[in-house]
Amino acid sequence: MDESNGSHADGDVGLFGPDSITWRVHADPLMGVAGLRALLLQSLHPVIIEAVGAFSDYRDDPWGRLARTAEYVAVTTYGSASEAMLAGSRVRAVHARVEGLTATGAEYRADDPQLLAWVHCCLVASFLELVTRGGLRLTGAEQDRYIAEQVRAGMLVGLEPGEVPADRTGLLDYFRVIRPLLECSPVAHRAACAVVSPPRPDRQPGGPASGPRPAWTSVAGLAFATLPPWARRLYALAELPGAAGLGDTAATAALRALRTTLKGVPVPGLSGLSGGHQRAARLQRTAR
Repeated sequence: MDESNGSHADGDVGLFGPDSITWRVHADPLMGVAGLRALLLQSLHPVIIEAVGAFSDYRDDPWGRLARTAEYVAVTTYGSASEAMLAGSRVRAVHARVEGLTATGAEYRADDPQLLAWVHCCLVASFLELVTRGGLRLTGAEQDRYIAEQVRAGMLVGLEPGEVPADRTGLLDYFRVIRPLLECSPVAHRAACAVVSPPRPDRQPGGPASGPRPAWTSVAGLAFATLPPWARRLYALAELPGAAGLGDTAATAALRALRTTLKGVPVPGLSGLSGGHQRAARLQRTAR
């Protein structure tokens, strides 16, 4: 197996395979924006953002965290089963070392199923909502199938099948129940400001230095604008610049326009999360 290009053994199509809805969703050009949206949503959980702030440099390097998320999603989507399981085991090993106390003195562990479920649901909801709002056509049954397929992704990080939603109704119920627990902490607020109004790329470690700053600023703002209205209200960011201040209808129109642009002229770092792993998987499918 050559891990550098995502190739894998003959006949091993990984966790999902070419006929899955996951392959279709995760190949979409808007996945990069969806990943950033997921990170913004995750930050509204007070324990998650404290753990992230204590054990990572998310506030100073949100693009680096996005890149790591992108690579993980690519490997677990398009890599072989063994690559996916190895990636999951590495995440579990990291989580096992992350524990601490919140500002209120409550203990937490990163491998707590409730925290893992929150991260999982933010990713699944963001990926599915943004690609469909942007123009990927999926029936209701296909959307439910995608959520059900992602239960396998949750199992990679230590979740049991019954600990995460398996359809749209379950996903909506999950967010309805957890919303009263969410808040915008000072750490979350600073992290969101770093994304929506980032410093110049040459001053931001791991930032999108390869892309024009106006383009990246607009995309980051669009990721914020596509958050659920209740999430934007929690952030309460005043005088939002550019795309970040768009309403729901305008944000959807901007997503569709961006998707068309990215399909025609890919921009490094924005055009999906799949990279070489997806290309290798497609080659394997052609050879079957």
